[in-house]
This record gives sequence, structure tokens and C-alpha cells, in this order.
Amino acid sequence: MDTFESIHPVPAAWLRDSDLAPFIPAYVRRLLERRYAHGTVHAYVCSVVHFARWTCRRRIRAQDLDDEVVRHFLDEHLPSCNCPPPVQRVRHQVRAALRQLLTTLVDAGALVRSDRPDPIKDQLERFDAHMLHAMGLAESTRIRRLSVVRSLLEFCATAGSEVTVVPSADTLRRFIAQELSRISPGSGGSMASALRCYLRHRALEGPRVAHLLPLIASPAHWRLAPLPQTLSNSDVTRLLNAFPPELPSHRRGYAMVRCLVDLGLRAREVVSLELDDIDWEAGTLRIGKGKSRRVDVLPLPRATGRAIAAYLRSERPTTVNRRVFVRHVAPLDEPIGPNVVRNTVRQAYRRCGLPFTRVHILRHTLARRLLASGGTLKEVADLLRHRALDTAMIYAKVDTGRLAAVAMPWPGSAS
Repeated sequence: MDTFESIHPVPAAWLRDSDLAPFIPAYVRRLLERRYAHGTVHAYVCSVVHFARWTCRRRIRAQDLDDEVVRHFLDEHLPSCNCPPPVQRVRHQVRAALRQLLTTLVDAGALVRSDRPDPIKDQLERFDAHMLHAMGLAESTRIRRLSVVRSLLEFCATAGSEVTVVPSADTLRRFIAQELSRISPGSGGSMASALRCYLRHRALEGPRVAHLLPLIASPAHWRLAPLPQTLSNSDVTRLLNAFPPELPSHRRGYAMVRCLVDLGLRAREVVSLELDDIDWEAGTLRIGKGKSRRVDVLPLPRATGRAIAAYLRSERPTTVNRRVFVRHVAPLDEPIGPNVVRNTVRQAYRRCGLPFTRVHILRHTLARRLLASGGTLKEVADLLRHRALDTAMIYAKVDTGRLAAVAMPWPGSAS
């Protein structure tokens, strides 16, 4: 593929005159090796051409490029770009193209990385190591807590505070007030847990934090107070029918939703399923990367097995990735994340007209359906793999059959 011949002569001239020209063959080769479509490669090269013209005019050398330069190009140049056509201006495509460009430059040894320490990154890495090795927290929990602490440290830096020391009481109060103004009480409780965990970690390193811990009060959010939100049987049917054959990747989406509806899996558990986890002869599914960090074996319902088999036979691309559900666009060998499952379900909600957004509702729905068919709370806890039976007690609120049997007559009523 002759890159310079495949693009318009004017941008091709811009590219030849830039410091990036020697790295374009390696850049294109990297994309093709990762099985990017030729149309995508062409669009990415056009994005790099636009970036190359901007760096030339700014007199930025290739060895000086970094994430901050790219951010400046995306946030400040693109919105007000008046470069002569043809140039690529689609932000998400340009961002993806430049991410691949920086990786290519690193592989070629062309970038001069700054040795300046990043205090926020250093704090987060130490905190993550503490949560993993000292507390044994699951990856999903660590990711949520790191997000909260990152926001706190960035807030401190913006306020002019030193991020290597614990925040002052006033800074911590203002951060908590800011966050509580935009999140739900349930999320506020998670934020409070993350902040306490971080401050106790800092206390192990020496700083005094006892005066700060009383400032972190969880919002009122009583356990088992809300009624679990569930889908009716007709809603479940509508959701499962929201994957018509003309929909891109419809077999993958349908199989994912069957795992959620029939087995009550979490989004992260769905994307972590591997081909070796399915025992087709025994009709079982092994969950080896669940929230509880234990291995569970669940029966594989026929409908779920048929949906997964149809996806594996007819839609799953060839890849070295051993996960059941994989990317359908380049790079194919990289794993997908839980957001793919969440977005798939949210889009299905919209297509079938359901007013929901959360994936976790499908776990609640499975519990309700099991209770409605005569199951017990113990069976619900076992199927949803709860550590304690108390966790499943909230589903007693949706067990209308048993609730009706123990309901007392209304005072003054005839019955």
C-alpha cells in the first residue's frame, strides 16, 4: 500500500514535508497487522496528515510529541480548525489515529519521554498496590476507588494544594460537597468508602488523618430500603427480541443478553468468559473471574447455549483471543471491556422502548422470576453467587405470592 499515492496530492505534500513522514510506513504496517480495514487505515492516515500540518506550523518536532500535545490539538485546534480541505476533523477518529501514532513513535524509539515524576500517577499506583496486595480487593472495586481518588487529587491540584500530602479539612469538605451535588446517595456511599480507604492507606505511610475521617459521612441510604427494579416477563421478551438480523453484531449482542437474563451474570463476568469455561457435553459454564474471586460452575440453559453456539459458528471473527466475546473491529485480538455489554443492553432498551439504563436490573429480574416460579431466597443467593444469604433478602419484597399469603387484613376491611 503506497500511502503517499493513496491520498490527495496536497495533504501528501504536507506529510512529506513533516518530521512524521519517515514513520508513516511503520504506522500503516502496524494498522494492517492489527487487521484494520483499508478504509479505516486511509482515514487514520488523513488524520495524521492533519496533525502533521499543525505540528509543522507550530514547529513541534516528532520527538517532542506527547499526550499533552495531542490533547491541545484535539481540544483547541479541531473545534476552530480552518485548515484547507481535504483534512480529517472527526474528533473520535482523529483521537484514535493519534493514539496509534504515538505508539508507533514509541516503538520506533523516536519519542523523548520526560523523566518528570507524575505525583498523581505515583499516588494512584501506590494506592492500587495497597488495595490489591494488602486488602485483596477485586479489580472492579479498585477501579471505582481509583476514579474517586483521582478526582480528589486533581481537585487538590486545581485548588493549589500539594497532592503528595493529605488534603486539608477545608479542601476535603469542598470536594465532598462538589461530588454529592452530582451523584446519587448510593454513589455517595461508594465515594465515602473510597475516601476512607485512601486516607487509611496514607496513614500507613505516616501522615496523620484521624482529624479527616469524621468529615467523611455517608449519605443516608438505608440498606434494603428501596424496592428492586425489575422487568416484567413481557419486558424480557421485548428485550430479547431487540436484536434483528440486520443489526450489526446481533448474534453477539443477543448471546450477551441471554447470559445476563438467564444466568444473572455481571457485565464484567460476561466479557471474562473464555472458550474453555464452557463444557458443552456436561452443559455447564464456569465463572472463574467473578466479583467474589472464587470459581463457580453454573448449569448452561439450552437457550443460552444455543445463542452462544450461533455466535461462535456464524459471527465470531478469527482471533487468537480466547475470550468468548471478542471485538468485531480492529484490533481484533484485544479483549473487550464491560462497557461493550452495558452499551449493548442500553441500546437494546432504546430499540424496544423500555425506560431503563442499568444492566444490573437483569440480575434483579432473574431473582424475581425464580421466586415467582416457587424458588427460595437460598436458591436465589446460590444462583446469583452471593456470599451471604442476607444479600438476597431484598428480593423478598418482589415475592408477591408469599407476601400475599402472610398479608394481614386492612383494619376495617371486610376481609
